[in-house]
Amino acid sequence: MAVPQGATLHAGDELEIVRQPSLTYRIDWKNKRIAGMIDDLDAIRQAVVKILQTERFLYLIYTTDYGTEWNGLLGKDRLYVQSELKRRVREALLQDERITDVDDFRFRFDGDAATVAFTVVSIYGSFEQEVRRNG
Repeated sequence: MAVPQGATLHAGDELEIVRQPSLTYRIDWKNKRIAGMIDDLDAIRQAVVKILQTERFLYLIYTTDYGTEWNGLLGKDRLYVQSELKRRVREALLQDERITDVDDFRFRFDGDAATVAFTVVSIYGSFEQEVRRNG
């Protein structure tokens, strides 16, 4: 069997970088069905929701880079929870190459529930996201 030939890059060759479309199916969360298509910032908003709703390492269908690690924070000190939630959310969302930053974290605690709000910065723009997790 021969090794494929061609596609050789040489020093000085110009490469064209092409941004892949973010066009995807729109999830209708209320009616629990797929309804149409979305692109750009709307697609990133939906991706963020999906990443934050998926527990990392739990589902074999996803790579180990996909999802958020929510487990292990129940009953921990609030300062520790704030630090870990910030790190875990940033780590999870920055796996998506369209997301360039996650910042401006704000926390609220109500009993054993924690609410974290933050700004997602993407190549298509920025938006606010909020997540509430119960212990």
